[in-house]
Parts: sequence; C-alpha cells; structure tokens
Amino acid sequence: MIEVTLKNFETEVIAASMTTPILIDFWAPWCGPCKSLGPILEAVEVEYAGRFTLIKINSDEEQQLAQAFGVRSIPTCILMMGGKPVDGFMGALPAGQVKAFLDKHLPSENELEAAAEADEAHELLEAGDTEAALAKLADALAADPGNDDARYDYIKLMIETGQFGEVEATLAPKLKEIPRQLRFEALSQWLDAMLFIASSPYANWSITQFDEKIALNKRDFEIRFAKARMLMALGDWTAAMDELLEIIMRDKKWKDEAPRKTFVAILELLTPPKPKASAQTPGKTAGGIEVLGKTATQEDPQAALVSSYRRKLSMMLN
Repeated sequence: MIEVTLKNFETEVIAASMTTPILIDFWAPWCGPCKSLGPILEAVEVEYAGRFTLIKINSDEEQQLAQAFGVRSIPTCILMMGGKPVDGFMGALPAGQVKAFLDKHLPSENELEAAAEADEAHELLEAGDTEAALAKLADALAADPGNDDARYDYIKLMIETGQFGEVEATLAPKLKEIPRQLRFEALSQWLDAMLFIASSPYANWSITQFDEKIALNKRDFEIRFAKARMLMALGDWTAAMDELLEIIMRDKKWKDEAPRKTFVAILELLTPPKPKASAQTPGKTAGGIEVLGKTATQEDPQAALVSSYRRKLSMMLN
C-alpha cells in the first residue's frame, strides 16, 4: 500500500500501471465507510501477493486528482491498467465482492507465471540460447494454454530453427478458430513453404536455376511461386515478395490467389511487435492535459519496409 499525491502520481500510478495493475482508493479521514474498506483492501492486496498494488489518495488533500477521476463520493476505487482507468466501484464492499471485482480484470496466477516464462525466453533468445528459450516458451504455454503470444513465439522459433516435430500440433488449435488470427495464418503459410521446399523436386535448386527457367517463360508461375517459397525458406523476405509481386502483376487470381495470401503472410511475419506501453504519453500530464505540441516520431526501419511493400501490393491489386 502506497500513499500518493499529485507529486508522485505519474511514477506510482501511471508508470507503475504499465506493468502491474494499480487499485486507487480515494478516501478521507472523516469517512466512516473508508475506515471499513481500507483494511479489507489492504488484506486483499496481501492475499493477492503482487497481482496488484494498492494506492491510497486522500481526496481532501488531493482534490485535483479526485476531480480528474470524477470522484463524487467516497470511498471510490479505480483500477488502472496500462496507464488508463479500466473499471471502478463506490462504497465499502465486503472482501468477497472486492475479490470478484479484481478477478474480472487481473491476470490469474497461471497467466502471470506464463508471462514470466515468456519474458525469460526473450532474454535467453537475445543472449543466443535458443534451446533454453524454446524450453521456456514451452513452459509458458503449458502454464497458460490460452496465451496466444507465447504460442505464436514458440511456433515461430520452432520454424526458424527447423524443429518441425511439434509445430503442426501446436499450431492446429489456432487454425481451427473462425475467424483465424492473421498471425497464425502467416505461420501456417511459412511452415507450408518450408515443408514444400524440403520435400519438393526443387529442394536442391539454386536461385540461378530458378532464374534460368523463368527467363525462358516469365509466365511460368509454378516455378516463380516455388522460387518465392525457396526465398522464404532462406529468409530472403524482400526477394520473396518481389517474386510474388511478379505473379500478382500478371495474374491476380492464379492458384486461388496463393501468391497474394503468401505475400500478406510475409508482411505479417515482418511486422514488428507492438512495443510495450511506455510509462507516459508525450505531451500529457497525469490528468491527460496536453502540455506540449506534437512530438516528432521516427518510423522503425522494419515498419517502414512493411509499409512500403503494403503499398506495392495495393498498387498491384488496384
């Protein structure tokens, strides 16, 4: 439990809620119901062992914060996640109702364990320990089978390292969903390309051999598509997309639009992951009041590449 004022609100509430849910308790010393609710909230915080942090704000002394949250009576509790209020309640609720309120929003212990395992996996991957990263992602998925981020990262890393044994079984549940998530469809397309190249007559072809065949017939789409899939297997994504564009330019509907679908899959695989929420939004105060002009941002080179090829595809299709 932390006492917060306007002075430390940005750090203890806005920034902290990016990683841990924050429950704000607006109270006042003269408020009888506040005295009843306070110990309940503190006991629940201890019981929940880090799943959220309790913040207490004296609404008499911090009227600016109370007004910013539209507090009209006390006690009022506001749950903050990702720098934003997501829910709240008024009045002195019993412990059971407080827990029910929190459980609607807080990650479960299994979800927290899975998230921790996934974070460790990313650290191991950055350190170059691929096998340990795969093991951590497997643990994360076992702890929380509904963690789509862990499932995606696990499948992607298995494909990257050529460990196809568990890929299809791990991917299968997501391919049965309607509608399918594009990122899992993209993994399916990539896996298909890898398996095709490994088992096709083109497995030992060089890119030069593909180019020699294409030079004889620019509309040999089977060879062009096989070349694109070979380039995907080699990780030469831009060259693969360039080859797919050559097919799309000549015949948009060829093979049930397989080149377009593969192109879209590559774009999805190349799209940078969304950055984790930052501590605060530039140009905003704790109350969300603009204090600065527009902030110039520089586009990530990978994002710029994806945007460029999206435009190329759009031009070919229009």
